[in-house]
Amino acid sequence: MGKTIAQKIFDSHLIESPFPNTYVLKLDRVFCHEITTPVAINDLVERGKDQVYDSDKIKVVIDHVTPAKDSKTATQGKILRDWANRHNIKDFFDIGANGVCHAIFPEKGFVRPGYTVIMGDSHTCTHGAFGAFAAGVGTTDLEVGILKGVCSFREPKTIKLILNGQLKAGVFAKDVILFIIKTLGVNGATNCVLEFTGPVIENFDMESRMTLCNMAVEAGATSGICYPDEKTVDYLWDFIKDEYKSKEEALKDYSQWISDPDADYENIISLDLSELEPVCTFGYKPDQIKTVEEMTGTHVDQVYIGSCTNGRISDLRIAAQILKNQHIAKGIRAIISPATPKIYRQALDEGLISIFMDAGFCVTNPTCGACLGMSNGVIAEGEVCASTTNRNFNGRMGKGGMVHLMSPASAAATAIKGYICNSPIYTSSQGTHTLKALTSPF
Repeated sequence: MGKTIAQKIFDSHLIESPFPNTYVLKLDRVFCHEITTPVAINDLVERGKDQVYDSDKIKVVIDHVTPAKDSKTATQGKILRDWANRHNIKDFFDIGANGVCHAIFPEKGFVRPGYTVIMGDSHTCTHGAFGAFAAGVGTTDLEVGILKGVCSFREPKTIKLILNGQLKAGVFAKDVILFIIKTLGVNGATNCVLEFTGPVIENFDMESRMTLCNMAVEAGATSGICYPDEKTVDYLWDFIKDEYKSKEEALKDYSQWISDPDADYENIISLDLSELEPVCTFGYKPDQIKTVEEMTGTHVDQVYIGSCTNGRISDLRIAAQILKNQHIAKGIRAIISPATPKIYRQALDEGLISIFMDAGFCVTNPTCGACLGMSNGVIAEGEVCASTTNRNFNGRMGKGGMVHLMSPASAAATAIKGYICNSPIYTSSQGTHTLKALTSPF
């Protein structure tokens, strides 16, 4: 019997299996940020175990509240900063050099095919786009990872998603993953790996694959994962060119991290996305999805473009294309946060920042703050935000607020109109389609 990519990674990193269905794996990377890691640091200090397993394999960033907004968040940053200094962690991205964790770490080449990665953050699954097993963990697992470089997992059952067809103009990775979450349900992939394959994935660039894997957790998955291919090698080439004689050699090596044709899956689901149209959330769960057309006319108070899901340069380019020579509607607040300093500079050089500012957007530094209602875009009770973030839980971006998740294209169009609507990228070239026409396997 063949093996899935997740099983291959588990086999290559297995240290021991002390109990049935329990696998202790060696870790290639432990990622840390200032919200969840200080708790682990303080506990390790109290236990007399203020150590790190490998300072080169631990990567650290301050990204959720940056710069600090009050004494509490300043203290969290200080704990992380002092800890990184104590242990000579060279890859520490402090204020001014910092970016959203799941954007800046792959941008720096820290994730490779076949890697095992953990972080005290549920959207760590983003890094599965590179053919890695990446998972968010709790404080105890994070502490063990920091101290020993290992983590315990259950058997990696895998659900294979074969995404067929060709996406229509104006339909993006965010629409695809929202539809998948609707199809599976928020608990449909619990304790499983979501393996994304098929023509749609093959046509996606790495940024789109990261968007897809980023929200695998919203269907309950431990991780999302894509096969490494030529696009993976191209993205990583500046970081791996001294390890391989050619891109072909790198691709051959990375091809070991592809599932076998006869691998055993928990489930195999084939979806034809040819008729998919832009979608958005309407309630307080990520699987509560309607088409943007069905939601057209829904009033919003704020539009937010950014986050580890949709704050990359391709997202900004799409939004700028729609916003050029346009202005946001009266009474609308619009915020955009490039996910890393490199993306911010790139957007500056390409004239995108000017487009956003001319349109009336507030452009902020790279931060996760708005996504979880901590800073830089919190909404008030009763307010509505059209957002490119990844969660629409009740109170997620502010107590008593409503969040509608959507693509950057839909968000930009919504900012111009002042209500949810399709982008001209879609409406100018497409007829009317219905999400109901797509057949769900359940």
